[in-house]
Amino acid sequence: MGVGAERGAEGRAGRPRAIGAEAMRKPAPARGVVMAVVGPSGVGKDTLLTGAAAHLKTDPSFAFAQRVITRPARADAEAHEPMTAADFDAAEAAGAFFTSWRAHGVRYGVRTAAAAGLQAGRHVVLNGSRAALAETAARAAALGARIAVIHVTAPAEIVAERLRRRGRESEASIAARRSRPALPAGSAAPVFEVVNDGAVEEGVFRLIAALRAARRLSERARR
Repeated sequence: MGVGAERGAEGRAGRPRAIGAEAMRKPAPARGVVMAVVGPSGVGKDTLLTGAAAHLKTDPSFAFAQRVITRPARADAEAHEPMTAADFDAAEAAGAFFTSWRAHGVRYGVRTAAAAGLQAGRHVVLNGSRAALAETAARAAALGARIAVIHVTAPAEIVAERLRRRGRESEASIAARRSRPALPAGSAAPVFEVVNDGAVEEGVFRLIAALRAARRLSERARR
């Protein structure tokens, strides 16, 4: 099904934020897992997440986090919460984000409220960044939660063609993307590979299989 096992990030991660004294105390273990879905532009990550969220909407164990992004909303793109750069900076300074990062001049964040269900056992699925994996893992650990990485990939020629169809990037930019490392080295988080090289529905079910595999990992760890 294209779901692999263990291996242990895109743009620059958001600025480090201090964690208060309460968060520095050892938290009670959370029953939920932070499931960071990552992958380079062009692999179809947003499409697969939209499909998986629709299929799993009746499964209360999964919570799909909406991103905050400093660009306008578009009908043909990810359903995000748009925010100006100034408002984003203010929200970040106020501790509004569980994790945040910058990529290609755009700011991305996932609100702290999205992680509220971890202690109750809900698995938080977020559209993440490879560059921000270390920060996301640290924020999860501060809540007593584990992180699992769902790495979406596709053959290089398919990715390049998808990027060309978008019409946002030059050939040089597309080639530069292809030369970037897939994932940062040194992470201890379990990684589940999802190869998105076929029909959308097939990719969606591969992602769902990976999310359920990550959930089983959490259930085994609690026994």
